[in-house]
Amino acid sequence: MSISPGYFITFEGIEGSGKTTQIARLAAYLETMGHHLITTKEPGGTEVGLKIRELLLDPQTVFSSDLTEICLFTADRLEHVHSVVKPSLALGKTVICDRYVDSTYAYQQGGRQLSGILVDSLCHLIDLRPDITVLLDLDPEEGLRRAKSRAVLDRFEEETLLFHQRVRAMYLSRAAAEPDRFIVVSVASASIDEVFVRVIEGVLSRLT
Repeated sequence: MSISPGYFITFEGIEGSGKTTQIARLAAYLETMGHHLITTKEPGGTEVGLKIRELLLDPQTVFSSDLTEICLFTADRLEHVHSVVKPSLALGKTVICDRYVDSTYAYQQGGRQLSGILVDSLCHLIDLRPDITVLLDLDPEEGLRRAKSRAVLDRFEEETLLFHQRVRAMYLSRAAAEPDRFIVVSVASASIDEVFVRVIEGVLSRLT
């Protein structure tokens, strides 16, 4: 089966949902089908972005303004889209990105409870939208348990359960509003292999 290259695929989900694993599997699968692709992430998909990522995820970071965080995420995305994502798509490559604009809505509007008008205005500075977004859905309590078991928690993982519940609710709200773009995969009681089958089925149904 032949699939046209040049798609922009994003993965979203709360901490512990397994994005890294599923991205690696999907990338390997699409490569066997002839895709030329890159995997990337936000924040941190560029050299500038790596510096921003370190600042944003450091548990010791404290911002004086409620707007500093979202402005840093926006700066990271502007650099990333213009220097990595758009050039790759222009070359016919498929781009798989770990987090993108939906994370900003989920974490800054949902989690931080910033104004939707403000979030919209900053997100609309970037005129590129994903072709497909895979949302790995998981109860926040289980997601945080998984995150705690694997490594030292970062600045967002240290947030309250209520914060992460708001994040999940915003993700699900956005998925319901854009069913043609989103593929929602429940990972709560599924094995890694079972999740991957659902991801592949969903992605292939949109690409063919």
